[in-house]
Amino acid sequence: MPSIIRVSGLTKTYDSGFTALQNIDLEIHRGEIFALLGPNGAGKTTLISIICGISSPSEGTVLADGFDIVKDYRAARSKIGLVPQELCSDAFENVWSAVSFSRGLFGKPANPEFIEKLLRQLSLWDKKDAQMRELSGGMKRRVMIAKALSHEPDILFLDEPTAGVDVELRKDMWQMVRELREQGVTIILTTHYIEEAEEMADRIGVIRKGKILLVEEKQALMDKLGSKLLSIRLQQPVSEVPEALAEFSLQLAEDGDTLCYRYDSRQESDSIARLLRKLTEQGLEIRDLHSSESSLEQIFVSLVHEKEQ
Repeated sequence: MPSIIRVSGLTKTYDSGFTALQNIDLEIHRGEIFALLGPNGAGKTTLISIICGISSPSEGTVLADGFDIVKDYRAARSKIGLVPQELCSDAFENVWSAVSFSRGLFGKPANPEFIEKLLRQLSLWDKKDAQMRELSGGMKRRVMIAKALSHEPDILFLDEPTAGVDVELRKDMWQMVRELREQGVTIILTTHYIEEAEEMADRIGVIRKGKILLVEEKQALMDKLGSKLLSIRLQQPVSEVPEALAEFSLQLAEDGDTLCYRYDSRQESDSIARLLRKLTEQGLEIRDLHSSESSLEQIFVSLVHEKEQ
């Protein structure tokens, strides 16, 4: 797929000597939803700030739809909409004025029809005359998205888009993001809610201590790094795992009636068949079987922990 953002050799070192980003190479495909995951202080917001032209790189280049964010700042910035993590707006400004003013900041001519369409799309039309101070946190977040989209950008950055938003509204916003992608907008989001990335993202990047650890298709990442868990409930509890089953590294539940077998999702199913045969040979009767896959959160935690070793 063609790239709409291309980051090459990007490094950011502050005057204090702290290096926030180290030799970042990253390509984001046109029309995808890309999730950037990482612990606090990993460099997510710094990376977004540089791509959006808010902060300057120490080394390296960033192209937004072919425009260099330093040499062609105005052209590059016009391609990008940013919804920052912090909600900031004039408390006494109404919704219509706030969104219209943001459009004007990019030199776009007034377009009431487009602003109306945008507000309706974001379920803000009935709030168009309301002052920002009168809105709920979720509505303010929607206004921030409207402001970011007011100049019709091709790229939208969402920095922690559902922070402080209740679960129901979060799901509504997920649907809204999908609809934006269907309209051709490329979405890049950072999030602490890993289920958000698991629900929406096409590809996932993991950043830690200013370095990109990996970039993968979401499903490929889960297939490659995920594990499966087989829970075997026995007819009769046992006090310990039989020595003959040692090769399977089984975990025995406290109640003694459930054996847990964790295995690589890429392994052949033969290992499960062998395990079940061994259980029969040991005279252990099975009452029930249940299998489950690792979530993206488990994969992320194990990946970051592995890199710390």
